[in-house]
Amino acid sequence: MFLRRQILTLAAAVAVVASSSLPAAALDRRVTIVNDTSYTIVRFYGSNKGTNSWQEDILGSDVLPPNASVNINFDDGTGYCKFDFRAEFDDGDVLIKRNINICEIGTFTYN
Repeated sequence: MFLRRQILTLAAAVAVVASSSLPAAALDRRVTIVNDTSYTIVRFYGSNKGTNSWQEDILGSDVLPPNASVNINFDDGTGYCKFDFRAEFDDGDVLIKRNINICEIGTFTYN
């Protein structure tokens, strides 16, 4: 009887720990990037805080014109929520925004 109670207590503890860690792993990492400027974003990068490079241009051969938006899924499998964004515009300007918590926002606007 004592052994059975210990096993049930252990199973309950494991269930609580597992259920409390699920939300962090299941956070939505999709963000709408809005270009509310007068210039076209010709390249856009989003890199998690655990990397030292910008990785690849997320837009690829596409661009993000003024007053347009794009939905991006930043879930790269690492579990990171903090990302740095880099937007390069057709007039040559580059805007870098650091420590964006993509798990807490749904939209990020350049203006």
